[in-house]
Amino acid sequence: MNFKMLTMGAMALAMMTGSALAAAGGNTSALDNPEKMAPFYTDSGMKTMRSDKEFKAAWMAMKEEDRASMLKDCGDNVIGKSHDNFCAKTKQLGGAN
Repeated sequence: MNFKMLTMGAMALAMMTGSALAAAGGNTSALDNPEKMAPFYTDSGMKTMRSDKEFKAAWMAMKEEDRASMLKDCGDNVIGKSHDNFCAKTKQLGGAN
């Protein structure tokens, strides 16, 4: 009986861990989407940001819902910290129309 309980417990733990890892592995943030972020950087590694003028042009070319999503992600303490420079610029442009 104890062996069955241990086996069931191990299976339940494995299923919970697998689903948690699957959810964490996806691009759930707009800031982690390379297609959306590429216009703001000069290099493919996304290390060097474009000039303020180019950044603003790329920002204004985006759909309103994409801009709102990025601003929301920048407000998140965990996501925003890994994109400090980008988020600082977007917050400056957030109200620009």
